[in-house]
Amino acid sequence: MKTGTNADKCLSFVSCELNPRAKSWHPDAKPPPAVTLSRQTGIGAMAIAEELAGFLQASQAKPCHWTVFDKNLVAKILEDHKLPRDIAKFMTEDRVSTIQDAVEEMLGLHPPTKTLLQLSSETVLHLAHLGHAILIGRAANVITRDLKNVFHVRLVAPLELRVERLMARARLERKAAAAFVRKSDLGRKRFLKDHFHADIDDPLQYDLVINTARLPQSETAHLIGDAVLCWAKTL
Repeated sequence: MKTGTNADKCLSFVSCELNPRAKSWHPDAKPPPAVTLSRQTGIGAMAIAEELAGFLQASQAKPCHWTVFDKNLVAKILEDHKLPRDIAKFMTEDRVSTIQDAVEEMLGLHPPTKTLLQLSSETVLHLAHLGHAILIGRAANVITRDLKNVFHVRLVAPLELRVERLMARARLERKAAAAFVRKSDLGRKRFLKDHFHADIDDPLQYDLVINTARLPQSETAHLIGDAVLCWAKTL
């Protein structure tokens, strides 16, 4: 059962992880495990991530809950670096037009894209180092690839199935849902390629790639959870 808002959970997570009385931590200690979740559009990654967080929490006797960072990650970035809230609309990972980015930057609508990426990376690295975090998208797998405490997952499914899932979830007509899925997939692919020189579809970037077509969301989450728990024993 879900309790509290996602923002409340994030604040609770950060407070708990930074509270020395909540956990025994020192600078030389190994950071707890964290997970990055890369996904194709229409997978239902947030639901899977929430299920995964609950599974991991129930499987480990930890004083703090695992916390999912998705859209709320942008809010955390803005808070960390004292940026205006309206900057959030320029920080989506599925923006397709490079020209639009350049024009907006020239007009002073947002800080340089390079600066925003640097600030985003700092927050992602900080959350990953704290551990007990599930980071969805935003090139988190690339940003944290040198951190030994982070497990990287990629979720995929056939286009038609993802379109149908989006139609049901967002109550869209097939044409609109298909267009949204294709545009979002293209934007995310471009985001990694242009800013991080990485191919989002390269399976070697991930520790686990799952085709969710034949698995319910809960089973997908449990499969990831089992893999994370097995891997965490090697840390």
